[in-house]
Amino acid sequence: MLTLKKRLDETIRFIKKEIDFSPKIGIILGTGLSALTAEIKTKLRINYSKIPHFPIPTVKTHKGEMVFGRIGNKAIACMEGRFHYYEGYRLEDVTYLVRVLRQLGAEILIISNAAGGMNPQYRPGDLVIIEDHINLMGVNPLIGPNEERLGPRFPDMYQCYDKRLIELAEEVALEEEMKIYKGVYVAVTGPNLETKAEYRFLRLIGADLVGMSTVPEVIVGVHSGFRIFGISVVTDSCLPDTLKPVNIEEIIKVANEAEPKLTALVVKLIEKI
Repeated sequence: MLTLKKRLDETIRFIKKEIDFSPKIGIILGTGLSALTAEIKTKLRINYSKIPHFPIPTVKTHKGEMVFGRIGNKAIACMEGRFHYYEGYRLEDVTYLVRVLRQLGAEILIISNAAGGMNPQYRPGDLVIIEDHINLMGVNPLIGPNEERLGPRFPDMYQCYDKRLIELAEEVALEEEMKIYKGVYVAVTGPNLETKAEYRFLRLIGADLVGMSTVPEVIVGVHSGFRIFGISVVTDSCLPDTLKPVNIEEIIKVANEAEPKLTALVVKLIEKI
């Protein structure tokens, strides 16, 4: 069985035959948040199924393509579709795209997701910058042998979300007169949504948002040496005392409606970097 480093080497060799530049910014798009790729100029698309050692998303809202090009004068590699632990993948597979982006030369990682809002200030459609996270998935993508060429054995998660990138995003929001919040994201495995008691518990321990992704990617991103910016679109209200039934179609609808705001924020942020 090939080691992680050898699999990455094969993946990178394949991709580099298709592109003639090194991306400086990597982007991972979450549920219902694919419109950003329309802002990428001189696009080249590669389907995940054609890339050696890439998993294939099983969630219908995740297209499964790498998109290369530029936003302004910045070279971009965008992952249109991610993988989730609940799909049955190992976390090494879930986070493989982060490793690929870093090995291609990207130094900044922008991650978006759709999340449930547990902070009573939030409303569906709001944008929340992730300033910290809590890992309640019960697993960690760094468990197992450590490949020193990819990162340190004991990475420090202090300020895993880059302070300067957060400040730049707040500047953009102010300039664009865009309402934006900052909050703590908690990751759970899913795929079920939470009970009232679970929402109360998650809020009690300091979480503002809850979702089923992002944290494993950020852990590997820190391990890899990325500067990271994370942002959530609040797709449903998760207040225990006013909880209502919700379904994935409603969540996707809210995410789609919030896409223009998210796209504008990320494009302007990239221009400021």
